[in-house]
Amino acid sequence: MRKALRLALIAATLSVAMIAFGADVPFLVGRVTDNAEILSPGMRSSLTEQLKSHEDRTGNQIAVLTVPTLDGEGIEEYAVAVFAAWKLGKKGKDNGVLIIVAPNERRMRIEVGYGLEGTLTDGTAGLIIRNAMTPRFKAGDYDGGVEAGVKNVIGVLEGGKAPDAKENADSKTPEASGLQINEPDLPVTERILFGAFIFGIIGLFTVIGILAPGVGWFLYLFLIPFWALFPIIVVGATGALYMLGIYLVVFPIAKLLLAKTTLVKKMDEGFSTKGRASIGGFSVSSRSSGGSSSSSFSSSSSFSGGGGSSGGGGASGSW
Repeated sequence: MRKALRLALIAATLSVAMIAFGADVPFLVGRVTDNAEILSPGMRSSLTEQLKSHEDRTGNQIAVLTVPTLDGEGIEEYAVAVFAAWKLGKKGKDNGVLIIVAPNERRMRIEVGYGLEGTLTDGTAGLIIRNAMTPRFKAGDYDGGVEAGVKNVIGVLEGGKAPDAKENADSKTPEASGLQINEPDLPVTERILFGAFIFGIIGLFTVIGILAPGVGWFLYLFLIPFWALFPIIVVGATGALYMLGIYLVVFPIAKLLLAKTTLVKKMDEGFSTKGRASIGGFSVSSRSSGGSSSSSFSSSSSFSGGGGSSGGGGASGSW
């Protein structure tokens, strides 16, 4: 399900990103491609040796790329494009990792190949970004930040742990109790756009289900997987769980409370006399034949979307 969600998210994001030109994918000239020129010559040489040594030991291919700017493109989409063009990792094993830093946008990402997602998980990549790289970047230490990211990634892939990430995570003070929502690795503007689209669609059908007599209970059950899955893109897994719980409780309560209102009575009368009722621009009908029943929905407007495929595993961050 995680992979399907990623594909849906990436396809939707790419459809928005296509309205603008993004940053070009540079040629793969080595294990470290410092196009932003933020690393010292000595550090570029040191990182190259570390990455080569790791590849000799494990076969995993790790590459570092710095670009001055993303030219308005999201770092997630750009990382997928670079990863696909560079073809990091061995064929059939997909054991590649890409570390990208874009100093102008103050954004970074660790993109992980399919074959390493079980070891270098999205959560671990996020810890490395937040605890090992971000503090050093905030201090203006690009050499130290990139090296810390590389060492932590290698540490996870070779020993199952990220030294800096684990140390900083253990030293953090306990968080205050209460509602804690784990946010996805998306900028606020993208979460707002996705939220408007997702909640506009399922929210509309939720309102129809509450107001429509009879068929509304079918919609209640039909919308459960949508409320369970799609909010994850906007508010994360914890937030989606809370929203699903609210939906499961509020929908039936609202439906029962509104059952005696004039609007619902009018709709019920429409079903009884005409076999259909209208809610806004939607026509809801109920037909029965031979002891079976079916429901249909129609509207004067429609929408369609495209699709695509990519890896998408990893995490992003900013400083």
